[in-house]
Amino acid sequence: MRIYGYLRASTKLQNANRAKTSLKKFAKDLNHAVSAWFIENESGAKLKRPELFRLLEIAQNGDVLLVEQVDRISRLNTEDWETLKAAITTKGIRIVALDLPTSHQFMNQSTDEFTQRMLSAINAMLLDMLAAVSRKDYEDRRRRQLEGIKIAKENGKYRGRQINQKLHDNISALLQAEKSYGSIVELLGCSRSTISKIRKKHKAFGISTL
Repeated sequence: MRIYGYLRASTKLQNANRAKTSLKKFAKDLNHAVSAWFIENESGAKLKRPELFRLLEIAQNGDVLLVEQVDRISRLNTEDWETLKAAITTKGIRIVALDLPTSHQFMNQSTDEFTQRMLSAINAMLLDMLAAVSRKDYEDRRRRQLEGIKIAKENGKYRGRQINQKLHDNISALLQAEKSYGSIVELLGCSRSTISKIRKKHKAFGISTL
């Protein structure tokens, strides 16, 4: 049994690595190690996620797909969730999520066949429920966001997505101090694409950076 960690954040402005420490600790506490990490910044509402499907391509029957929460795998609509679930089930990959305690038993290789089958049935039902809840949460947040934008526009107060100026200033200072991309991501929890954008601005204005 190999364990593959999947880390996802919705946008490039978010740090997909955020849950890595907790997943490593979880596996270690159960005397396992994560064999490989698959990390991407893609919306959970989209089926097209290259790193997730690369994981599914590599994984074999009995391997574990380890995530922090079920919504890291899916905020999909019903049709797309069924497609993804079929791909996972066909390969015999077991999903273990920190927020789904019934799935933790899949990390125990000594579990007998009957117990495994019972847990698989229970887990499949709970995964469907959590995937549906995650989708509803996504749709509710999108609806509230659109309603808020509409009201702001009607009141002449909508200015679009605002830049986190403090974060940009901190990144700029670290770039000028010749810190690496990796160390800046670690210190500030930002994305590499954000660092690249700021570095390009530096070049445009003739500011010396690494």
